Amino acid sequence: MQVAFLVAPEGVEQVELTEPWQAVQDAGHEPRLVSTKSGQIQAFNHLDKADTFDVDSAVADARVEDYGGLILPGGVANPDFLRMDAKAVAFVKGFFDAGKPVAAICHAPWTLIEADVVRGRTLTSWPSLQTDIRNAGGVWVDEQVKVCTGGSNTLITSRKPDDLKAFNGALVKEFTAQDHQS
Repeated sequence: MQVAFLVAPEGVEQVELTEPWQAVQDAGHEPRLVSTKSGQIQAFNHLDKADTFDVDSAVADARVEDYGGLILPGGVANPDFLRMDAKAVAFVKGFFDAGKPVAAICHAPWTLIEADVVRGRTLTSWPSLQTDIRNAGGVWVDEQVKVCTGGSNTLITSRKPDDLKAFNGALVKEFTAQDHQS
């Protein structure tokens, strides 16, 4: 199963990209890097530039039906940029419309808020997003990982890089179950 990782050209928190990527690969799935522009993306370690990564597909050319699930890594700038890109927001919403699992960590729920998919859902995030989530109709909880199955799909969220082990375990479990249903 192919799993889309949607990121902006700059600003993704590297560890929130690379650790879930490795977990998806180790589980036998195929991670694919989708961005708003082709070429390469620039990852960050907090505010410092880190590595660059090759983009597999521009979001304008990506099709939800080609993927079994979606992962939204965090970083402050990454989701802020994505939520301003109509094609990226539509791509995210497409996974919810198709009933496919979505995982988001740290600040990534900003993109979910823009896609109007948190209403009636329970999720976690970096603590500064809790008011945004509540204002968008979601229920915010302070938990290491939250798996919400209420709605059209499964939504997996975590707060921060320290939660990556739990986040990766939950998303691999869900994506593997989804793959077996296909």
